[in-house]
Order: sequence, then structure tokens, then C-alpha cells
Amino acid sequence: MSVHANGSNKIDRLYGKKVAVLGFARQGKALARWLPTVGARVLISDSRPQEKLVDELAEFPDVEFVLGGHPESLLDGVDLLCISGGVPLELPIVEEARRRKIPLSNDAQLFLERCPATVIGITGSAGKTTTTSLTGAIMNAAGRTTWVGGNIGDVLLDVLAQIEQSHVVVMELSSFQLELMTASPRIGAILNITPNHLDRHGTMENYALAKAQMILHQASNDVAVLGYDDPGSHALAEAVRGNLVWFSGNSMISDGAFLAGQRLLIAGRSSPDGEPHIVCARNEIPLRGDHNVMNALAACAITGVNGVSAEVMHAAIRDFKAVPHRLEVVRIVNDVTYINDSIATAPERVVAALKSFNEPLVLLAGGKDKNLPWDEMIRLALTKCRHIVAFGHAGELVESVVTRVAGSADAVTRVTTLDEAVQAAAKLAQPGDVVLLSPGGTSYDAYIDFAARGEHFRQLVMQL
Repeated sequence: MSVHANGSNKIDRLYGKKVAVLGFARQGKALARWLPTVGARVLISDSRPQEKLVDELAEFPDVEFVLGGHPESLLDGVDLLCISGGVPLELPIVEEARRRKIPLSNDAQLFLERCPATVIGITGSAGKTTTTSLTGAIMNAAGRTTWVGGNIGDVLLDVLAQIEQSHVVVMELSSFQLELMTASPRIGAILNITPNHLDRHGTMENYALAKAQMILHQASNDVAVLGYDDPGSHALAEAVRGNLVWFSGNSMISDGAFLAGQRLLIAGRSSPDGEPHIVCARNEIPLRGDHNVMNALAACAITGVNGVSAEVMHAAIRDFKAVPHRLEVVRIVNDVTYINDSIATAPERVVAALKSFNEPLVLLAGGKDKNLPWDEMIRLALTKCRHIVAFGHAGELVESVVTRVAGSADAVTRVTTLDEAVQAAAKLAQPGDVVLLSPGGTSYDAYIDFAARGEHFRQLVMQL
């Protein structure tokens, strides 16, 4: 087995070190695969008992495991503690690691520290997955070998050895990954910062600080891409250490991308020759909603910094297909269109989805609440929806907010499962309506992630 990073002759600094990994899901498994390739000794700790991980353990016969909890003794002799995204930093074992001055890291930071290619990092409270996917599509259209992953798709450590200096990496990063990081990508984009994951971060200040790690460690020749119209993102301009590029749907931008009338333009650092250029007409974006116009503008600002022409951007945007589970049309049954927007794990995302439709809606809302405000979303839903079907852990909360805002419970039906929600919606919907799964809560009350929830929704719709 090779112990060289990226095929070079340089021994990785983790060679011979003992690395403990908390959490054995997607990121933890990637670390268990990659760490031995650089000569590290690996210890995996997961709160689940051994009988819940039989198949996973069989994949890693040479890895040491501590299961059923995280005893402090697992830190003995450990040189580095890697924490998977879903593991809270407030766990006693993490506090103990800090007390012992054991460095903390994660898969994203380990990748970023070793990647030979230009890395474009993208984060935001909403829109980061579509922007990441579109940015990757534009870079591919420009003829660059492009790797897309991070918080979506592949864990990039799995392909690190294949990445060359001439390539481009487009990396989606969540606040969970960023809060630990002490490195920033050469191009870092923060699309927006609005209330999200407060059940994890506690306060908006903590959440915003986690997002800010995307640019706080950049060098003077690096590039920060910020949302001009978003107060949370805009406020980080003072923290930019390198070059600042904006994107805006409301204002003309000298460096970045902006909407002028019904056309998307690039200018300044986001234009190959520095001059303004028209990218495309707004109605050529094949995705619904004003929020997707902003996502396209962000992708143009980012890729323009990499020297991509307006013509290439235009072609890639025109041919772009919606990312699964994001306002994805599943099926039309009895003239009712079923839309999968399972990615909407915060009420703010539901607001963006609701604004994308003029048709009467039957909204499926619920999941697991993240201690976020629901009132604004419910007020808008009551003006756009024929009916609201509340489901899951947050179903009672959704029902209570609808009842309080509307003054009655006439507009809401509460059920327990997504299966029941789809059946109820099918009975309530009329020809010409849209049944929209845009939950506003996470999937963790019933599913491993939003994608699993979206896949189940697809299956249920196909059975109608």
C-alpha cells in the first residue's frame, strides 16, 4: 500500500501517527479508507453498537473500532481527532481532546491541505448545492478537468490521488465542516447567511462565524465571492483578506456578476477581459425561481474569476438540469404535478420554493425542526396554498403555527408519516395543482438524509 500523498515522493505528515475518527457514516468511512494510504493508524469511534454496524465492519477488517460510545480512553496516544459533520463539537470527548491539546480536523480540511489543484469552496444557508453543481458544469464546459464533491457527491479524499495541479475542484462546504477549519480555499464563496442549524450552533453569531471560515484564512492573492444583496454575506466584506468579487440581483457590480433588467452580466475580475459582457437572458435559466437566478449569478461570478467566457457560461446554464431533490418534477398524475424539494430543510428554503410557483399548491411541510422561525413561511404558504399537510416530528409545530396565523385549523391537515402525507395530498389536490414536498425541517426524524426522504417521496408518487 502506498504511503505517498498524490503520488509524490514526500511522506505525508500523518505517516505513523494515530488518528481517531468520531462518526462512521459517509465522511468517517472515507477517512477510514484514506488515512491508511498515508500511513496513519486509524481508530474509528461510533455511538452505535457493534450489531448495528456488522456490514460496515466487514469492509474494514484492519481498522480498530470503539463502538457504543466515545470513552475518554480512546484518546490515549492519539495525535489527531477527526470529527464527522454530524457529530456535535460539544461532546465530552471533543472537550477532552481540546483539554489534552489534541488537534481537531475533518475530511474537508485534510483534503484542502493536500489538494494540488485550485479549490473553489462554496457555502451558504441556501443555494449552495445548485451553485456548486452549476459551477462544476460551467468549468467542465470550459474544458477544465473538474471534480465536484464535499458536502455533496463524493467525499473528495477518495479521489485525491487522481487530482492534478491543472484540474479544478468545486467543493460544497457546510457550516458543520467549516466550523472546525483553519484553512480556506483559494476561491471561497459565501452565498448568504440566514437562520439555519441553530439547533447545532446555538446562536446566529456562532453560525455566521462558522460560515466565515470559508474566507478568514485566505491569502492576499485569493478571491472571496460574496452576495451583495444578502446582509449576512455582505457584512463579511470587511473580513476579506484578498480580492473581493460580488454577485447581485439588484445592483450593478464592477467586479462580479449582476442582473441588469432581464439579462445576466459579468464584469471586472469576473470577466476575462475586465469588460462587461452579457451571459444570458434571465428566461434562459432552466430552473424555477428568483433564488435560482441568484445561484446562476454566483456561479458566473465564481467561474469568471477562473477565466471562463460569457459564451461558455451561457451554454452551460442553458443546458443545466435541476439537481435531484431541488424543485424536481417527479410525475404528473391526473393533471396534478408532484414536485420533490426535499432539500428544503429550513423554512427560508420553503419560502423560495413557494415563490417559484403561480399554480395552486398543496404543501407537504414538516420533518424535524431546527429551532427556526416558521411564521413568515406559513404566512406566505397561506396565500399560495390550497392546503398544507403537516407531517413528521415538526408536524404538530406546523399545525400550531398555521392555526395561530390563520385563526383556525381549516387550512392544515396533520399526519404522521410521509406516506400518509402523500395520500392526503393526492385527495386534496385538484387538476392544475402542484403537490410540493418542501418540508422546512430536516429528514432526521425518519430518514438518514434529505436525499433518502426525496427518494421515498418519488417512490410514493410513482405508486399513486
